Amino acid sequence: MNSNIFLGSFFVYLLAMIALGWWVSRHHRSTGDDFLLGGRSIPLFLTIGTTIATMVGTGSSMGAVGFGYNNGWAGALYGIGGAIGILLLAVLFASVRKLRFMTMSEELAYYVGGSRIVRNVVALLIYIASIGWLGAHILGGGMYLAWITDIDLDTAKFVVAIGFGLYCVIGGYLAVVWTDTIQAILLFIGFIAMAVFALIEIGGFEHLADNMDISTSGFLGISSLGPIPAISLAAVVAIGVLATPSFRQRIYSADSVASVRQSFIVTGVLYLGFSIIPAIIGMAAHTLAPNLENSNYAFPFLATQVLPLWLGLLVMIAGLSATMSSASSDALAGVSIMMRDLYILVTGHTPPAERVVRYSRFALLFTIGMALAFALTSDNIISYITKMIATVMAGMFVCSILGKFWGRYNWQGAIATLVAASSTSLAIISHAGWSAYWGNPSIPAVIAAVVAGVLVSLLTPRCQITPEQALARVTEEREAMEAPVRIVS
Repeated sequence: MNSNIFLGSFFVYLLAMIALGWWVSRHHRSTGDDFLLGGRSIPLFLTIGTTIATMVGTGSSMGAVGFGYNNGWAGALYGIGGAIGILLLAVLFASVRKLRFMTMSEELAYYVGGSRIVRNVVALLIYIASIGWLGAHILGGGMYLAWITDIDLDTAKFVVAIGFGLYCVIGGYLAVVWTDTIQAILLFIGFIAMAVFALIEIGGFEHLADNMDISTSGFLGISSLGPIPAISLAAVVAIGVLATPSFRQRIYSADSVASVRQSFIVTGVLYLGFSIIPAIIGMAAHTLAPNLENSNYAFPFLATQVLPLWLGLLVMIAGLSATMSSASSDALAGVSIMMRDLYILVTGHTPPAERVVRYSRFALLFTIGMALAFALTSDNIISYITKMIATVMAGMFVCSILGKFWGRYNWQGAIATLVAASSTSLAIISHAGWSAYWGNPSIPAVIAAVVAGVLVSLLTPRCQITPEQALARVTEEREAMEAPVRIVS
């Protein structure tokens, strides 16, 4: 594929997304609640579109395809884990929409009496997690651009970060959900077209495993990975969905509990069916080119070598859409944390309501810059994502489960949960033998977090603050950020 043709098409696409962000910003109210959560009125079809686009992100494109290239049908584990996570999110947490939280740290603090300590600690962890996710998306998009255009990888990462950053800064959350919905359509068309053409090129399903190790062609590649690492991969992705701030934002911004629950169920079913597509693409790429220098390039390899020019352009833009749609969502989630929680932690008060939008735009630039710095230090997407989830997010997942469903849980138990999860994950990562056995640290991190949270909660006093009092405490601060509606001409 001619790199100039692709770059031209990509920049036209970016300009269209930026124009959409500008249009949204000109025709929507300019308050903090609007900029960060779309006025909490996102309808069903937009919630489905933005959730699908976020699910089919960097991990499902570059990461899962590359994993399928090396491990065959195990490439479907990423999608299976994601589908389980979003379906559980629909069943277990869609109901929190009625409580009108703005951030996940508010939610977790509410479960333990509105604890300021828990909210501050979780806010810091969530912000780090948002930067981590965002960095993974910048990394994936940069690898796309570097492969196709033969530009320096670091330069490509800069281009991707600037590209999605512009329409986020201009249009805010509503621009993100609209661009996500458009990108979701491109994603499904692009990925399905890629799988179909790849199968035609290799001569059908029977040739998928021609150059693969025989162990990778069994059920979900379990014989190749081993049962525990295979379960760990699906588990870490499910945990990531259940604890990722951008998915919680979908709940907080939806127009009703029923709307967000329905959208998550639809997304989960679609994503479960989609899960085999990255594995097929990866295995087909291995059949055609078994000696790629980097398995993460399996997807762009097929797009540039197998598809006709027009379809290759569509697929490659779809691939970049996957990274940018996920990136924009995580960027806004991180900024919500900065405005709602970290600002208070540093200054002692909420930002002035009339300045929330302006401050949010500056915070977006800072957050994207931080994520870009992280992305410049890594070149392996799946490794980057799984380690970050297990270390930063496993504890938040356990906090949300124990907090919502066990009344004895308290703030001391929540802190113990977070510390135990992160320390266990870091211990597993630092020990080569343990890492090889588990595949990633998610399962032992979750087990340690549950044990620590339960034991410490039982050994310390029961929380005396009622859920109603906790909600009032959390809500009072947030309302100071909510300005009267002001129409921008």
